[in-house]
Amino acid sequence: MIKYHHEKIEKKWQKHWEETNAFATDSNMTRPKFYGLVEFPYPSGVGLHVGHVRAYTSLEVIARKRRMQGYNVLFPIGFDAFGLPTENYAIKTGKHPREVTDHNIEVFTQQLKAIGYSFDWDHTVDTTDPAYFKWTQWIFLQMYKHGLAYKDHTYVNFCTGCKVVLSNEDFRDGKCDRCGSPVVQMEKDVWFLKIREYAEKLLQGLDEVDYLPRIRTEQENWIGKSVGAEINFSIADHDQALKVFTTRADTLYGVTFMVIAPEHPLIEELADEIQNMDAVNAYKENAQHKTEFERVQLAKDKTGVKIEGIQAINPVTGDAIPIFIADYVMMGYGTGAIMAVPAHDARDWDFAKKFNLPIVEVIKGGNVEQEAFTDVSSGEMVNSGFLSGKQVKEAIPDMIAYLEEKGLGKKTVNYKMKDWAFNRQRYWGEPIPIVYCEHCGTVPVPESDLPVELPKVSHYEPTDTGESPLAEIEDWVNTTCPKCGRPARRETDTMPQWAGSSWYFLRYIDNHNDECLADMDKLKYWLSVDWYNGGMEHVTRHLLYSRFWHQFLYDIGVVPTKEPYAKRTAQGLILGSDGEKMSKSKGNVVNPNDIIAEYGADTLRTYIMFIGDYEKPAPWSDNGIKGCRRFLDRVWKLQDMVVEGDTFSKELENDMHKTIKRVSEDYEAMKFNTAIAALMSLLNHFNRVGQTTKAEYRDFLKLLYPVAPHITEELWEMADFAGELHQTDWPEYDETKTVDAVIEMAVQVNGKVRGKITLSIDGDQDQAHQLALDNENIQKFLEGKHIIKEIFIPGKIYNIVAK
Repeated sequence: MIKYHHEKIEKKWQKHWEETNAFATDSNMTRPKFYGLVEFPYPSGVGLHVGHVRAYTSLEVIARKRRMQGYNVLFPIGFDAFGLPTENYAIKTGKHPREVTDHNIEVFTQQLKAIGYSFDWDHTVDTTDPAYFKWTQWIFLQMYKHGLAYKDHTYVNFCTGCKVVLSNEDFRDGKCDRCGSPVVQMEKDVWFLKIREYAEKLLQGLDEVDYLPRIRTEQENWIGKSVGAEINFSIADHDQALKVFTTRADTLYGVTFMVIAPEHPLIEELADEIQNMDAVNAYKENAQHKTEFERVQLAKDKTGVKIEGIQAINPVTGDAIPIFIADYVMMGYGTGAIMAVPAHDARDWDFAKKFNLPIVEVIKGGNVEQEAFTDVSSGEMVNSGFLSGKQVKEAIPDMIAYLEEKGLGKKTVNYKMKDWAFNRQRYWGEPIPIVYCEHCGTVPVPESDLPVELPKVSHYEPTDTGESPLAEIEDWVNTTCPKCGRPARRETDTMPQWAGSSWYFLRYIDNHNDECLADMDKLKYWLSVDWYNGGMEHVTRHLLYSRFWHQFLYDIGVVPTKEPYAKRTAQGLILGSDGEKMSKSKGNVVNPNDIIAEYGADTLRTYIMFIGDYEKPAPWSDNGIKGCRRFLDRVWKLQDMVVEGDTFSKELENDMHKTIKRVSEDYEAMKFNTAIAALMSLLNHFNRVGQTTKAEYRDFLKLLYPVAPHITEELWEMADFAGELHQTDWPEYDETKTVDAVIEMAVQVNGKVRGKITLSIDGDQDQAHQLALDNENIQKFLEGKHIIKEIFIPGKIYNIVAK
């Protein structure tokens, strides 16, 4: 027997698969299809890490299995290559981002092929390719033309390290996700996409898909739907009114003051009436230097300034109440104004105590002078006019009805999710296809002029002012207006990295099309994506953004399905051997290249799938990788035990059918670890019997093939089986033969287990009785006793009562 040389075997089959285009998608669109999608990588210079391998190998297993089941499979890969890391690295090294990107893609491609993934490389996309981002720009233009893209002056989060504007989702704890630098507030004109207009569609669409419960919950929480009321608090002696959204209109009688965001437009509108404008402006200036996290989350001691000279009117009591500005209220949430009910909100209670404001109990319970009573999901209304004596559940709709009748408010649905900040002040991104003309205003670039490409420059360092470096490239910025032909200037901000990843799954389907983003007939055949797998870190922003784009494209007739992904799953992290998240600083990073060199790609693939529950974090174990290599060594030696036989042997028939069923079902349920364990167990059975028929050997190789394709293809060829393994069919099992012919049953004597017997599946009490008496251990407990009673439940219990 030839020794198992993984290097030669894996290179041989990888070369063969590439030369024969073994995993090409069939252009015949009459066959049943399977579209398997993995989140395409950001190609960094570091290369793949084991997290990528875990994310991709799951659907790799499914894709190989589906081909054997007769499906036409689209299993593509691409590169999400715009963005800050590449640009920052390019600035640091003096290389152009294009050069850096091309090198990184080459590194990733080599690694992906070295692992033996069955991607269809003919369908690859690169988001930085003008042929690709032409259609990213085209989608933006459609949104602009349909009123979903707009520009507004607002406060933004500016990363002092990356020197770029970030969305609220791009930083945590006041620090940039990318570089860790402080994030400060800055005033700027910002492009937004109206994702909030699709909030309800995005929620309703979740009923049409198969997402893991935790993924669905993340989406629902991010959208943050609230049903309540929008209430008007008029300003005393003025025509203006403050609008407030609340889910608890029943507590209106307890409102004793109001708080507005420092950025609220009312301050400027009534500046002449405000008696302490200097104090208000000073507080406002200070708030602008705080991040949203600092304002909302960090500040334990709530600060604020009472606005002297203006008051609001409580719409149900008629009382004049003070208005404060406080930095914990944000313009981006709700209406930028809140009604404060200090008796039943801990934050409002603290604020009221600090500024000596009234506290009015409106839901019975607790001592509100000592602390806020916040357990108010139910209870009796008090001090609440016509609501007094009612329960909360009836008081809420009654108050909303009253407000609507009096013209003081209306029932409203609100969403926590804000519109998507859609621009970055960097070079390495898709140019936004807009020009500005003094005569025509904001003008979209004609679709015939797409793509708008980046200028080829040697300097692209970010500015300290928050402007894009493109703003300094005059010969690119200066252009002519598409409408009037007069001088105009290009938009110099670029799109965020999320843009290219919001529709890449569509371009995979028809990635060489120059006439449209993808042919409709092909889209009708391949959509929806049958199974999408990726990380939990992307089940909010990316998943929502891409669903939003897809639903919009459906609404304008560009795609044939409402939802892009029929199924979405997620893998758990692979931790370092120390149980911590892998990082260079901790020295616990595992390089896939090293594992492939020493143990082989099949060992890496097997271990990654065997490491534990696929959906949960799992620590890396060097002993575990060695154990999987020993398993494959035993698989290699199995060829010496093969004997003639086109059927399963009597000794192994039951084991074969049970294993085929188990592996088939576990692959589909993403229980890869138990599927591999079943194959290990079957191998033990082969060794116990001492031989395996060709039929058993053939199906064993088929079952293992999706996980370890190189070694199984080689063994298949060496066994002289017909064709190539990836071209064969998936094994089938007989349900009736998955039931054990015999069972092991515990025997109790006077309620205590005293031994075990092996009984045929249809064995009766008489057989169990005789086997028990023949068992020496059980006999010991029956000596000198008379059997009074026997309790026998087939397949479950045999209890002997004796005295």
